[in-house]
Amino acid sequence: MSNNQDITDSQRTTQNTQTTQVADIFSSQDFPDSPMSLLPWGRLCPNKPKFIPVELTKDSYTLGRSVTCEINVMELGLDKKIADCISKQHFKITKEKIKSSNNLEDITVVYIEDLSQNGTYVNKRRIGKGNRVILENHDVISLAQAKFAVYIFMNIQAYEGNDLPAEIKFKYAISRKLGSGACGEVKLVFSKMSCKTFAMKILSKKGLTSLNGEADRFIDDKKILNEVEILKKLRHPCIIKTEEVFNTINSVYIVLELMEGGELFDRIRQTQTGLTNRNAKLIFYQVALAVQYLHSEGITHRDLKPENILLACDKEVTLVKVSDFGLSKFVDAETMMKTFCGTMMYVAPEILLTHGRGAYTCKVDVWSLGVILYTCLSALTPFNNNNPKICLYEQITQGAYNFPQSRFENVDEKAKDLIKCMMTLNPNRRLSIDQVLKHKWLCDPAMKSTVLELFRVSGDNQNYAPFLENQMKNMKLSERKAPFSHVAKRPRLDFMDPRL
Repeated sequence: MSNNQDITDSQRTTQNTQTTQVADIFSSQDFPDSPMSLLPWGRLCPNKPKFIPVELTKDSYTLGRSVTCEINVMELGLDKKIADCISKQHFKITKEKIKSSNNLEDITVVYIEDLSQNGTYVNKRRIGKGNRVILENHDVISLAQAKFAVYIFMNIQAYEGNDLPAEIKFKYAISRKLGSGACGEVKLVFSKMSCKTFAMKILSKKGLTSLNGEADRFIDDKKILNEVEILKKLRHPCIIKTEEVFNTINSVYIVLELMEGGELFDRIRQTQTGLTNRNAKLIFYQVALAVQYLHSEGITHRDLKPENILLACDKEVTLVKVSDFGLSKFVDAETMMKTFCGTMMYVAPEILLTHGRGAYTCKVDVWSLGVILYTCLSALTPFNNNNPKICLYEQITQGAYNFPQSRFENVDEKAKDLIKCMMTLNPNRRLSIDQVLKHKWLCDPAMKSTVLELFRVSGDNQNYAPFLENQMKNMKLSERKAPFSHVAKRPRLDFMDPRL
């Protein structure tokens, strides 16, 4: 029986923590024209550029091109292609009170009615002209195309942030849950000041234990603050940026950069047979750069896997960032890590052989990179968790993997050689991350230039400038042109563009 296993949802170890880019939420004080005597019962949070936040205080609102609409899209400065696809009256939102029987309190219901032939969508489902559906908290409203999401509806009465510390509520409004992990969860948050959206990781201190398995508040704080300090230190184009951190008695709230393209796990799974050599190389190179930076800072990630590699967009040529350093620790030249952690499918054999109690180095990350590259190119894992003849533990510790021809027939031999060099049982013979980046498969000037161009157009020049300068110094002048693929500078919004 083959040791290989298709990458499927059952292998997912963390839930997806990405979602669509959404804009800011403002309180009623940000709208001087709003009746101050009326408290908003809901908000429309913009999900596309130029659409503005709307505080819902009246019982009904219409959106469209007509001057009679409360939300007049012609005042937003939209491109003509977009405006032409929006009807004079496109949809109507209505708040109604429904009389209840048995003398119980009246129920308030919010409806959205489709008034357009072009279509109004809620959570990508078309309502149909003349029809209406109940609008619930965090529902996504789209116009004319399911992908063209313009607003997220927030029902203030159902707002979930009432238990947050005051300093967080002052700066952020909390939206829906994006994912969860061993110690807490991740939520979508809206900044009230910067008009940006972030992912907020909420770590519960109650869920952590000390090394001996007993709960210890002081050790818990130390472990969490260690993660916080790591996050705050990191500055690299291929590593998720930490905006700020809030520490309370029971929880730590970490506000992180939000990526829109989802996880590498999902990108691979959707291909069924793996990424192309070119696309895999573009993604892997960026991940390797991130790991090189971590190792240069004395940090070992220890939990590298496709779920922790996030994409900036759904295009093939995209910026890639490594996330989730919850299991990381600092390592200096004289100190080995002795804590067992990570996801077993991607864990290095030296960790398993000592049950996490032995000494191991940052080369455990290189092994994980080998498994990730193998999976990128084939949509298979090199080891099979369901093999009755040899358990997963033995497969990994014996290095029992192969390259099935059905998936690797068209894979570059240099790529397979790199996988073998990274998935070497003896860590002393395994490549270092610096050697990985010098491997002949990654000696691709066009690919490297494309990556540098992605960094340039990413919009965070202050963060990337020193890195770019160093990389350019290391490249020959003849290598700096990017024939690998055209990288556009944040294209203007085209309503009929399939990317929407």
